[in-house]
Amino acid sequence: MSVDSGEAMELLKNIQTPAGAEKLLTLPAFSDERPELNNPTILALEDGRIFRGWGFGAAEVAEGEVVFNTSMTGYQEICTDPSYRGEIVCLTYPIIGNYGIIDADDESRESWLSGLIVRDYTPEWSNWRAQTSLHRYLQKRGIPGIYGIDTRALTRHLRTNGLMRGVIVRPKPEESDAEIILRAQNALMPAQKNVVADVTTPSIYRYPARSIEGSSGVETMRMAVLDCGLKENILRSLARRGVSATVLPNTASLSDVMALQPDAVFSSPGPGDPERNTTTIEALQGVLAQHIPFFGICLGHQLLGLAIGCTTSRLKFGHRGGNHPVKDLATGKVHITSQNHGFQVDADSVPVSQGWRVSQINLHDGSVEGLAHETLPVFSVQYHPEGAPGPQDNQYLFDRFIAMVQDSKNNK
Repeated sequence: MSVDSGEAMELLKNIQTPAGAEKLLTLPAFSDERPELNNPTILALEDGRIFRGWGFGAAEVAEGEVVFNTSMTGYQEICTDPSYRGEIVCLTYPIIGNYGIIDADDESRESWLSGLIVRDYTPEWSNWRAQTSLHRYLQKRGIPGIYGIDTRALTRHLRTNGLMRGVIVRPKPEESDAEIILRAQNALMPAQKNVVADVTTPSIYRYPARSIEGSSGVETMRMAVLDCGLKENILRSLARRGVSATVLPNTASLSDVMALQPDAVFSSPGPGDPERNTTTIEALQGVLAQHIPFFGICLGHQLLGLAIGCTTSRLKFGHRGGNHPVKDLATGKVHITSQNHGFQVDADSVPVSQGWRVSQINLHDGSVEGLAHETLPVFSVQYHPEGAPGPQDNQYLFDRFIAMVQDSKNNK
């Protein structure tokens, strides 16, 4: 039986939308973007490898470190994750753009990545929550993309040779491949500057405790949050557990933290080389000396490592995706985790004689995924328990931290 578009719309009017939907389901938004998606575009790597495809998003030049992410969904959360500052991200899942963009799903105030690489960009998005397409979103935010290249070949190349500089360019007729490769070789890498300064909050603000539904919740504790590249779902995860968070920039000193009289301190994820964050490392050393409960995620985990005397080093191609297996050494349980980092805490540098231990390891390569102390109310993880994109399996770590803080308060 054939159904014309008018009949289809009548049928859709009788479908109940999910709870909270503000509009009726609609037919897919058949895009007017296709004339804009026929721009020959090049991805060039510093070792001379070139991939030819088509441009979407902004008609700009992207330069930075080329990395890959293995998540199947969550391209919007990836775009707005501050940890991608200065990076060109290749998404290994081939079909991208099919569910559009939802304004409420941004993880921070900006889109931080330098460029986006996909296999098949889908301009015909369909999603009852969406407001626009990925192409329009990137266009508005000045981020270029390239589609139509073999992302499997690119990923294998990066896994074999390591992450490297690259550029996305819509070449001019007179521009040679050699000139574009030279631009890639001179691209600025995130580790070459303090990119945390780009993404941190410009001013202190408060994120109050909230109920799961979003209304004001019961405040059970106060927390100082050091913003090195904070994601919104971290604050939401804390707030619905009764935490009132005061967010400080990464330049905050120990005295700035202590002026808040916090029950606990948290250090967020973020981009770049952890060794560049000397002010935050010094603040954390003071927090540890006063036995204040502390939890660090990703960059926050690496900063804890540096604060206790560990060293950090660069991984060959990093961990980025939503399917990394991590083993908890105390329980023997394996958790599937969301990850996004290019550096690690070196296992052999952990000061075991001072009560510190590696608490979790990555089952792919054995790298350190967690630190803990025998007696202090302190722990950290290299992965992202807040998900965004998922999985959400490791939200229990926020509960563990809240329980640790409560125990610390009760024992004073």
